[in-house]
Amino acid sequence: MVNVAVLGYGTVGSGVVEVLGRNREQISGKTGEEIQVRYILDLRDFPGDPYEDRVVHDFNLILEDAEISVVCETMGGVGAAYQFTKQALMAGKSVCTSNKELVAMHGTELLALAAEHHCNYLFEASVGGGIPLLRTIQNSLTAERIQAVTGILNGTTNYILTKMEKEHADYGEVLKKAQELGYAERNPEADVEGHDTCRKTAILASLVTGKTVDAAKIETEGITGVTQADFDFASKKGLRIKLLSVIKVEEDGKLLAVVAPFLLTEEHPLAVVEDVFNGVLVTGNMLGDTMFYGRGAGKLPTASAVAADVIDCARNRGRTVMEGWSREEAELVDIKE
Repeated sequence: MVNVAVLGYGTVGSGVVEVLGRNREQISGKTGEEIQVRYILDLRDFPGDPYEDRVVHDFNLILEDAEISVVCETMGGVGAAYQFTKQALMAGKSVCTSNKELVAMHGTELLALAAEHHCNYLFEASVGGGIPLLRTIQNSLTAERIQAVTGILNGTTNYILTKMEKEHADYGEVLKKAQELGYAERNPEADVEGHDTCRKTAILASLVTGKTVDAAKIETEGITGVTQADFDFASKKGLRIKLLSVIKVEEDGKLLAVVAPFLLTEEHPLAVVEDVFNGVLVTGNMLGDTMFYGRGAGKLPTASAVAADVIDCARNRGRTVMEGWSREEAELVDIKE
């Protein structure tokens, strides 16, 4: 039996509990033992919920329970989430998360802690939601020297740009619709200003280079300045506008990392990625281009990726499978160059 604790019973946390419950037989068949959610940590109570008896309000109950081997951090933010993650890893408990902000800011330290205490810190869901991107780069493309990663990594901005292009609508009008549909937050700044994509870019770039990439140093521009006039211009040229994360390892070892709206030809593989979907192009020196496409956000796609990390932890108890990147900072190319 693998006992799991889930921190935060919001959208993603409740999704993780649902995935582990609904697919219990399939998961048990793949791991060789049953995975059970023992605790759900939240400030709130959930009367009438099928898992209400597992809700607790004190993290120490989880920390001091020797039978808890995996913790799913789905709280978000870098306050309590950071402290709880750090304490769990130091206690030898593996941690799985979808928290891109925490991974981008403290990933170097947390990966090192996991290795030191013979457990795992896994974060597949932090980039690309349900798309198995990080695991593929880490495992399936180990023989490759990754030369570039180009991706649409934010479904909210991709939805807005798609609607502006196809419906000739203004930015403000489409943003309001995205908020009504739940694709955009009430305060959409993290998405539309490119901060969310920037954090994901830092994680990807760190994984590709094996060095620490500081998100604060990545040149970042969002979509708030894109107007219908831009789409009219692009249309006349047979081009499409997409907010891209661009990572390129130069010949001298320096790293180009930028987040900004780009013009793509209609033949470009990422040009057809529309609405809330994500698409990522990984370029290896031997394999060439590999394309990944799918839902980059949403309750169950994100929860599925977290659950897959839980299974990895269950299969590898006492053994660290995720290689960390070094504390050495990657040297970034000046965007003016």
